[in-house]
Amino acid sequence: MNRKFLVLFCALFPLPLLAAGDLTDQQPIEVTVQLGNAKDNLRFYPDVLQFETGKLYKLIIQNPSKQKHYFSSEGLARSVFTRKVQIVGPDHKALVEVKGSVSEIEVYPGNTAEWWFVPIKTLNDTPLHCSIKGHTEAGMAGRISIK
Repeated sequence: MNRKFLVLFCALFPLPLLAAGDLTDQQPIEVTVQLGNAKDNLRFYPDVLQFETGKLYKLIIQNPSKQKHYFSSEGLARSVFTRKVQIVGPDHKALVEVKGSVSEIEVYPGNTAEWWFVPIKTLNDTPLHCSIKGHTEAGMAGRISIK
C-alpha cells in the first residue's frame, strides 16, 4: 500500500488503537439500597438509583426487614454486564459467589447481597420493584437510570 495514502487515510479516518482505560482495573463505586426497613415498611431506600456506563459498581442490597424481598429491574438486567453476585455474611465476608446473567435478586431478612456490574448502555427511568405479590402496589417500587 502506498505510504502517502496510508498517512492520508489515517488522518481522515482516525481509528482508536487502544482503549481509553483498563476496565478490569477499576475500584468499584459502592451504592447501597435497602429493601424495606426494620419497621417492615414496603419501600426501597433510596427508591431512585442512577448509574453511568463504563463504570464498575458494587450494588449492596441489604434487607433489614422481617420478610424477604426482591430487587427486580428487567431494564437494569438487560443494560449491564454482570461481573458477579456475592452473598455476604454478617462479618461482610463472601459466602457465595455467582457468575452470569442476573434478572432479579431475592434477599432474605437480615441478609445482604452484592451485585457487581458495569452498565453497558444508557437507560432512562426504568422500573424497579419487588415482585412479591402486593409489595409493588404497597409502595415497594422505584426508578433506575443509566447515563
